[in-house]
Formats: sequence, structure tokens, C-alpha cells
Amino acid sequence: MKIIERAGYLNKLIDCIGTPDIKVVTGIRRCGKSILISQFSDYLKKNTKNLNLVYIDLQQLDYLKLLEYQSLHDFCIRQHRKNRNNVLIIDEVQLCDGFEKAINSLHAKRIYDIYLTGSNAFLLSSDLATLFTGRTIEIEVLPFSFSEYLEYFERNDIQDAFDDYFRMGGMPGSYEYHDETRRYDYIADIYHTIIERDLFQKYKLRNRKELMQLSDFMLDNISNLTSPHSICMELNKDHSAITEKTVSKYISYLERSFILYMASRYDLKGKKYLSSNSKYFAADHGIRYAVLGTRNLDYGRTYENMVYLELRRRGYDVYIGKLYQKEIDFVATRQSEKVYIQVSDDISQEKTFQREYEPLLAIKDGYPKIIIARTRHSEYRYEGIRIVDLAQWLAESKLRVLV
Repeated sequence: MKIIERAGYLNKLIDCIGTPDIKVVTGIRRCGKSILISQFSDYLKKNTKNLNLVYIDLQQLDYLKLLEYQSLHDFCIRQHRKNRNNVLIIDEVQLCDGFEKAINSLHAKRIYDIYLTGSNAFLLSSDLATLFTGRTIEIEVLPFSFSEYLEYFERNDIQDAFDDYFRMGGMPGSYEYHDETRRYDYIADIYHTIIERDLFQKYKLRNRKELMQLSDFMLDNISNLTSPHSICMELNKDHSAITEKTVSKYISYLERSFILYMASRYDLKGKKYLSSNSKYFAADHGIRYAVLGTRNLDYGRTYENMVYLELRRRGYDVYIGKLYQKEIDFVATRQSEKVYIQVSDDISQEKTFQREYEPLLAIKDGYPKIIIARTRHSEYRYEGIRIVDLAQWLAESKLRVLV
């Protein structure tokens, strides 16, 4: 498999070197966590003086004897060297029974700089605080962005490449398959593994059909305003007996396993979060097509999904804006920055364009405003609003800036 350097994530790990926290790399299955941590170990070898690197991949038979926490702990103690920069990296740490006991003990001794990756069934972001007694830093990895796709395939034809990325998505392992059916089969297998191992088995659920129905429904309704109540009502129409409480519980499980991300609504006038209705986005749009098929591509909602994920990659907190009866697709904040964003498939028709810019013009503060659409044209401005082509905006993601 071809490998590219994912500089954004690698730099986050580099920035954590020497901090006393337990560093944990999380993200949906098969998004590249293990390769990232391997690249990080290569960086350490090249750039750290007096390094003692203990790298353990528990998937390898070489470490079969370490699949019990006391053995893992004792091995790490023996590998420690005084007066050295001791770094401990454990890949697939969940394979060790009771791993948290070993990690907590090693962390308490303050003898290693510790980095972990593992299956989401055991290293869900919501579980970190209860697993580990020390403070953790989570580095969340997402599937390939469009700019990473361009780099992987060495393409410069941004517009044509975007059309291909739209159908392929960003799951890097799927790129090894040249046939679209095989690529989707690979992605669907990942999805069903998450449902079965990370959710059904971990939480000891009884009704597999209900969970699958809900998960498929959520993928089919990315970027739509929904609530547990409305979802329950829709599923009940199809003769499902699922309750609103179960819907809420299952959605939280899907979020914890990184299949879904939630964006809350925010009242820009009242300056408060709204408890009713949120939007959900898939970890990668390729998952949606692999599971549900490509007959109804729904470009607009998929474009919103792409923009949402890209904003997360760039380090923004993202929510949905509400101003009176108008909706702003995204309000992105990062420290003192704030940007208002509308996303559209096609703004060539005046009526559609007006629908996108009117909510932005109704906002009277001085923060930047952007319409991101599939224009296929150079960037321009309208009434102070930046109008930018979606493919071009995604291709510039390495800049990590919006304006």
C-alpha cells in the first residue's frame, strides 16, 4: 500500500513530545492510525537524541507473551533505560487484557512518554477519562481529506479528481482496489465490523436489527435537522418498535465509534445552544455510499458533509447557526476566529444564490462570511461575501485557514 505523510496529524503528535500526558490516537477503524504512529516513531528515531524507543505492536506474534497486563507492564519496566529519553508506543493496546492497569502504573512512575492506539471498542474517546487515571491528550484521526487524496494519487486535475473523490471517499485502504464494487465492499466490511464488535458486543445489545435500521437511517439523513423524537417517529412508520430513549442511546454509541459526528444548533440572536434538532455527519461520505448505494447521491448534503469534516480537520468547532427563521449551514469557531459558511451544490440560478446569501447578509457583525459551492470558477466576492469553489477550497486544506 502506498503511504503518504499526514503532516497535520504528525505535527500534533510532535507538539506533544515530552508532555506528561498519555497520548491516545483515536478515529474510525482503518483511517490510518497505525501508519501514523509508525511515521511518528520514524520521526523520533531521526530527531531525538539519546532515544530509547519501546515500540510494541500487539498484533504481531513477536509480542504474544505481552497480551496480559502484568507481562506487558514487566516487559516495559525491563526495557526502560536510565538517563535516556524513554518513549513507549503501543499499537492495538486493547489486545492486552487489562491494559489500562499496566498503562496507569507506568504513567504513575513517570518513566515513559506514552503513546497509544487501539480499537474503538476499547478506546472510545468518551472512555478515556475512566480508563486512565492520568490526563490524556486525544489526537483524533479522520479519513483522507481531498488534498490528501490528490497527494496520494498524484493528481493536479482538481475538478476531475474531485468527481472521483466524491464517489470514492477518504478511507485509505479502499484505494488499493481498482474496482468500485470492491472498494465499497471493503468500506462496508469496516462499517459492519464497527457495528458488530465496537457496538453490539461491547454494549451487549440485544436487537441487532434495530441498531442497523437506526444506523442506516442516520447515514441516509446526514446534514438533515433531526432529533431522537423525529427519528423514532420515522422508524416507527416502518413498523419498528424502537423507543425514543433507545434512539438516543444508539446515536451516542454511533458517535463514540466515530461513525457519526453531531453539530448542535446555536441561536445567533439569543447567543445560546438549542436543545431541539441537530445535524449529524458521517465520518466519511464513502461509508454512506458503500452502505446505502449510489442511486441517490444527493450532492448538496454530501458537500455539507465534506465541508463539516474539513472544518474539523482544520481545528474548528462547528455548529449550525439559527438567526430568526433563517439557517446558516455552519458557524466555525477557533479561539478568537469565527466564520459563517453556506454550502451549496449549484448557485448558478439567481433564486438559489439568493437563498444562500440572504442569511449571511442578515448577520450584522464583522466576522467573515463564505459561500462554498461547486462553481468550477475562480473565487469572487458578492456584498463582502467570499464565493469559493468547493474543490478548490478543499484542495487548499493544507493552509489550515479559511480567510
